[in-house]
Amino acid sequence: MLWKANSSILPTVDMSQISIKLGANIRKIRLEKGMTQKQLCKKLKIDVSYFSNLENGKKNPTLATIEKVGRVLGVGFEELVK
Repeated sequence: MLWKANSSILPTVDMSQISIKLGANIRKIRLEKGMTQKQLCKKLKIDVSYFSNLENGKKNPTLATIEKVGRVLGVGFEELVK
């Protein structure tokens, strides 16, 4: 028997809102550190257009990418996703 999620038990998660909040937090911290997207992307070794979409909440990064962004910005995972 396959397990079926009951929406009354498990709330629906709005990933678009989570992505927007994550991107806003990343942008805020990046700007506080005085870094451009290009500078941060060079350190992260990721494409600027991908990162721009991440900051704008249009992409859902992997947990590994979130951890890497936090490490380069000098903040913990919790700070990025709060």
